[in-house]
Amino acid sequence: MHYLKIHNRSNHPQTFQCHGYNGNKDLTIKANGEASIQAPDGTSGAIIAVHEGQIGEQCEITKHGYMGNDTIDISNICGAGGNMTCQQVGDPAGKFKGHETFMQACNQAYHKLSQDKKKQLNGHVFLDGKGNVKRIGAPKDFQPLEQFVRTFANGRTYIGVGAWGPSGGNPADNAQSKAGNGSKDILIIYSDGNAAPDPSKPFTGQSVEAAAFSAASVTGGIKMAAVATSQALGPGIQLTNKSPRKNTYFFYDNYWNGNGEAGANFDHPLKHVEVGPNQTVHVDLPTTFKGRVQRGDQQPATWGEFQVKASNDGGAHGDISLEQGCDGAATVASTDGSNVSNGFDKDILKGAPAAALDKKPNGEKALASTEGNWKGPGNQAAVDWEYKQLGHGKAYIKGGTGVPDVASKNNCLHFTFFVP
Repeated sequence: MHYLKIHNRSNHPQTFQCHGYNGNKDLTIKANGEASIQAPDGTSGAIIAVHEGQIGEQCEITKHGYMGNDTIDISNICGAGGNMTCQQVGDPAGKFKGHETFMQACNQAYHKLSQDKKKQLNGHVFLDGKGNVKRIGAPKDFQPLEQFVRTFANGRTYIGVGAWGPSGGNPADNAQSKAGNGSKDILIIYSDGNAAPDPSKPFTGQSVEAAAFSAASVTGGIKMAAVATSQALGPGIQLTNKSPRKNTYFFYDNYWNGNGEAGANFDHPLKHVEVGPNQTVHVDLPTTFKGRVQRGDQQPATWGEFQVKASNDGGAHGDISLEQGCDGAATVASTDGSNVSNGFDKDILKGAPAAALDKKPNGEKALASTEGNWKGPGNQAAVDWEYKQLGHGKAYIKGGTGVPDVASKNNCLHFTFFVP
């Protein structure tokens, strides 16, 4: 069993929301105290600091995810009121994710702004009685705030622009989701001062990344091309059916693509493939493909959204979306040796409230659409349940930003669908 080891280095009790851990119950750690909570392999969620009743900085965690590696990051997309870092236990002290003095850097940057800029940030930057920054709102909801935060924290924490449609996302944000090395305990530090694992040691880089993977490292008998042969994969995707039975997967090319939006195609699939139990296949696709893959041809369903060749960098880009429902977990990963992945493998249908559920025309149970479609508006119970289970960085649940995409320079991503 592995654990999340959470240290509160402040001189006051600090409350954290626990999504996916600690029985989804809030956790308050006394001043200069510590807590240790179980984090079994295969789990995912977030530890979120709460300030004045508002959520702020958070550590997002997937334990023993793609290729058996942990994926952790520090996200400020929902705001900030303190400093937070994280690392796998055993990493060098200077290797961690997050900005160890985020709030101090924020305050310093704020005081350098013109009065017009400060006025623009009113209602999004909150000051104490001395005129210093005590808390900020959600950068993901207000672009001028996002731009301000990038002036002092870009590349150190996940801030706010994710991939959607033809957009490749912000590279500095996408880099936050690189996997760690194996499955270990996770150290999470909260502080009003320096939140580095060892404040006497300077930051030297993000957490140690996973070594190059091979087919032998994949569990469950699933096999895929090793990194050494990844360049031989043609344009398209590797597709794994993580299921004891065969399933058919359908590919839908968007009707049109715009700036940050797309015309979803619900009724004219480009092609479909049948994949056997725990089998991986390569699916060839044209480099012009921009759309999705899903299990079956009915909604609600989990979508693997991707484009084979982006116009800006020529690579493949993809993400997982639950906005039109969820009929099982899914992950997306690069195959070019960069070891980037996102998504989730947790069965979030299990235990879901009845109000969050819907059925496909064939009677199969699924989580309802969060954005809505021809059947009606989005289902708020599904929105609440999915955020509680997954946090904000693993899959699109609501809106078109906030989830780091996965890129693969060789025009081939690897999608894995977990069928409950």
